[in-house]
Amino acid sequence: MSEHGLAELQAVVDHWIREHGGYWDEWANLARLFEEAGEVSAAFQRLRGWRPRPEAADLAGELGDVLWVLLVIANQQGVSLAEAFEATLAKVTQRDGEAWRRWAAERAEG
Repeated sequence: MSEHGLAELQAVVDHWIREHGGYWDEWANLARLFEEAGEVSAAFQRLRGWRPRPEAADLAGELGDVLWVLLVIANQQGVSLAEAFEATLAKVTQRDGEAWRRWAAERAEG
């Protein structure tokens, strides 16, 4: 799966959901996105020693869950994540490119 583009992933998710009974309510999916984001945070905290049981952390799995829900929401709303990503990359490059380089250089010097 890791070699699929975003458009293909959106199609895979859409097909799977339609085969398994259809989309949940959009508000339920939004709530699920925040739930999964919280689980990413918890995994990160475990891995950094801020919570007990670091062996229980599954950051990759939690990030996969967030990606799944993002794909679901994008499908429901008719958003191409590939197009959204390209627009965001252009925006971030224009807005933050030089600041990012300066920040990285300062950290390397420090």
